[in-house]
Amino acid sequence: MPMFNAGVKKKLEAGETVFGSFFKFDSPPLVELFGLAGFDFIIVDGEHSCFTHASIENLIRTCELVGMSSVIRTPDAAETNILHALDSGASGIQVPSLKSAAEVEDVICKAKYWPLGERGSARGCRAAAYGQSGPDYEERANRDTLVSVHIENKEMVDEVEALCEIEHLDVLFIGTGDLSQSLGHPGNAQHPDVVAAVDRVIEVAAGRKHIGAVAVNAEQLESYVARGVKYIAWKSDLTMIRAMLKAAAENFTPYRGG
Repeated sequence: MPMFNAGVKKKLEAGETVFGSFFKFDSPPLVELFGLAGFDFIIVDGEHSCFTHASIENLIRTCELVGMSSVIRTPDAAETNILHALDSGASGIQVPSLKSAAEVEDVICKAKYWPLGERGSARGCRAAAYGQSGPDYEERANRDTLVSVHIENKEMVDEVEALCEIEHLDVLFIGTGDLSQSLGHPGNAQHPDVVAAVDRVIEVAAGRKHIGAVAVNAEQLESYVARGVKYIAWKSDLTMIRAMLKAAAENFTPYRGG
């Protein structure tokens, strides 16, 4: 059997909503806490955080210990980054910075084995139980590996119809931070242009692809669930820990000099 946890993809295919978080700290104990708290998955942020291939593999391994899926946001669409993540046993990949359906099709090709793609074949990797996964490993990996791509610029919003036609693409993940910048309103996810772009993605993709997004408060979470967004990242480990520490430090304020 492959060693990766395919729980999130199977839940999505069963019509369930899954809940995760972006993960920015190189900390296996923190991964354990997320899993024990009941998160379905984490998105290890290989684009904006500091990880080695080895540290990512250890985070993936820890996810499996607590029954949680591991999705790796790769730094880019380079074949080596996709291959390292999947050979390490990741449940899936989430690829940023794409600008066309053709680039997404290339990601699929890099993430899937023959006959679906051209992923480098080496059964002596962790995902294939170091060569002990059985003769149907590639078929099962093709079936169970999640592929998510970011919709985070105006070009990808314009391509959403074509993206919905791409076979073996599982999740369209709306990234409002970069999208706001691409539309000329950096940091303003509530600008009408950004809201309209998000609405277009959801309206076009609903019922055709799984839609992903970040929820930063209960109201946004409720709205996304009501609109059919089923792959939801609740903030990040960094934002949650930062808020917790600031709240803790407020207890000291009355006792500080000055």
